[in-house]
Parts: sequence; C-alpha cells; structure tokens
Amino acid sequence: MRIGVLTSGGDCPGLNAVIRSVVHRAVADHGDEVIGFRDGWKGLLECDYLKLDLDAVGGILARGGTILGSSRVQPSHLRDGVERARGHVEELGLDAIIPIGGEGTLKAARLMSDSGLPIVGVPKTIDNDIAVTDVTFGFDTAVGVATEALDRLKTTAESHQRVLVVEVMGRHTGWIALHSGMAAGAHAIVVPERPFDIEELARRVGERFEAGKRFAIVVAAEGAKPAPGGMAFDEGGKDVYGHERFAGIARQLSIELESRLGKEARPVILGHVQRGGTPTAYDRVLATRFGWHAVEAVHRGEFGRMTALRGTDIVMVPLSEAVETLKTVPAERYEEAETVL
Repeated sequence: MRIGVLTSGGDCPGLNAVIRSVVHRAVADHGDEVIGFRDGWKGLLECDYLKLDLDAVGGILARGGTILGSSRVQPSHLRDGVERARGHVEELGLDAIIPIGGEGTLKAARLMSDSGLPIVGVPKTIDNDIAVTDVTFGFDTAVGVATEALDRLKTTAESHQRVLVVEVMGRHTGWIALHSGMAAGAHAIVVPERPFDIEELARRVGERFEAGKRFAIVVAAEGAKPAPGGMAFDEGGKDVYGHERFAGIARQLSIELESRLGKEARPVILGHVQRGGTPTAYDRVLATRFGWHAVEAVHRGEFGRMTALRGTDIVMVPLSEAVETLKTVPAERYEEAETVL
C-alpha cells in the first residue's frame, strides 16, 4: 500500500513519535511505502511531499515539533480544495491518508473523508479537548512543563510578596490549568468553562495575605473570562481562521487584582513553551500506539475513523463523533480541585 501522512494545526510533543510509528509499522512490517506532506493540508493541496523511509525517521522519537512542518489553512480554502486534493491522491496512487491533528484538523479530515478520500485520523492536542478519547498525546508534556514553571514561580513570588497570575494554554477548555494548578498547589484556578467571580477571586487571594502568607499563585487558562459585570474585560477579536484572539487574561487580571488588593501583581504567560521540547515517556508511548493502530486500520479498510484511547485500549471511532463537541472539564472536577472559581 502507499500511505500519506500529514501533521496540521498547532504542533505538540509526540507528533514525531506518531510519524515514526506509522513508518515503522507500514514499511518494516507491511512492506508499504509512506510519503509525508509538508506543512499539513497545505502540502496535500499543493502536492508538496517527501518520501518517509526508516532512515528519514531515525532519531526523531524524542524530538518535539514535527519533521513534516505544520500550518493552518482557512476552512474556505479547504472546502474549495477538496477536488484538488482528490486529484493529488489519485495522481500519487495513495491508498490512505493519515492526518494527525486537533479539532480543526479532524474537521478537515471529516470533510475529506465525506468527499470519498480514504482517511484514518490520529488525534493530538495539548488541550486534551477531543471528546471521544480519554486523553491526547501532548497533554501530559504540557502539564509537566506548566507544573514545573509554577513550582519555580512560587519561590520568586514569595521572595517579593507578589501575586503572580500565570496564563496557560486552553482556548475553550481548562484541562491544562486544572491539572497543572492542582499539581503545583495553585491558590486559585480560572477556566473557560466557568466564568469567574472577580469579587470571590480577590477575596480568596486577599485572605491569604491577611493570614500572613507572603504570596499567591493564580492559574488562568487563556480562554477564561470573568462573569458579566464583574470587571472591565477586553474580549479581543477573531483571526482569519475564525479563532478567538485573546487580549490576555493574565495581564488584565493582574491589573485588576493589584488595584483591588494593593498588592503587587504580575502576569506570566507561558505560551508556546508548553507546546515545544521533548515529549514525556507517556506521550511517546501513546503517540506510538496511535501510529501503530492507524496503520492497522488502513490495512483493514476502516476509513472515516480515528484512533482513540479508551481505558487502556486503543479503539477506532468515527470522525463524525470526534468533531461533534469538545471535551470540557466537568463540574465535579472543579470540586476536587477546591481552588477552581
């Protein structure tokens, strides 16, 4: 068989592990040929690719990012490019395409699948917001990076008697904020799923200082918002891909808390450091398993489906289910954390 692979959307640790796994399983075990499209769906639309053999994927298991590159393509360009993509698949003699990506990539994968292309998807996102899988690779690494940063920030915050508002990734869901905040013992966590009460947040932080504590750490997912009427808040706008462009919750919240408490408050934005670098052992193993099962699904002809983790098993689920809704943090998880507002 001849299989095409691409990585699209935001990068994350573990992408190279999937690519390596696909090539090893397909080439070494099935005698297949694998090609990789450069820069995601753009590579498929422009027929820009390279051959992926065992030498090409040597030594990439522990590397972050993606050797294939990634990019974002406007939804309208994808819709208009379906026939072009189909033509390239036929021209290259591809029996299957394995796209690796998050919500946007999987929506594009469903579009291509519905048009008749042989697609087997692999989910990735540090946000852990794909509903049909228990976890996505990249999440464990991102939480570890954020937790280490929070541990380090505690010492400098205490030295200067400051409030530090630490912004982590999470546009629509608060999984990274919740897990890293719990792991590091943050004193307050705000997430997109629950608009926070600024009065309650200020009260909680203020009580720490009144009790003689010398600092406070607030973890904020980038998509967190205050309850209406609580504080002045800049919503930001949208980019050309339809994604919200946030105006910076950490910056706005630190200004508000400093004004209310009379304590120095500083924003810390972790940003893309959460997406880069070496993947954890857990993410390498999960990514490897996803790649292995994607190739097996191709050989079984299970197209229009995606790998997913259920318990300890890798299963195949319809792409249509993968893009129906996002996996948000359930209310009971807030109660476990205690510090979620």
